[in-house]
Amino acid sequence: MQRMGMVIGLEPDKIAQYRRLHATVWPDILALISECNITNYSIFLKEPENLLFGYWEYAGTDFDADMARMAAHPRNKEWWSVCMPCQKPLATRRQGEWWAMMEEVFHHD
Repeated sequence: MQRMGMVIGLEPDKIAQYRRLHATVWPDILALISECNITNYSIFLKEPENLLFGYWEYAGTDFDADMARMAAHPRNKEWWSVCMPCQKPLATRRQGEWWAMMEEVFHHD
């Protein structure tokens, strides 16, 4: 199992919409997340900076393949089409990233 963290900005005028979307995530999106070996997934909001922090645990054996499968799924593309306009990627993210992936520097069970 691999713990993963990521961060992205949230457009100030889209906070209420983003909260509504995530209060009622589409069931097939939740199923796809699980099918792609992602568990214990949370998204946190830090205001007034309007930063989203995402955390999940990856339980699969081929992260790149699972993420490609998720990205290619038609229903996920639809989900992203409503979520992504709410988000504001960080200028410092790596090339090819939407959410900026983070390095784990500490963990304690």
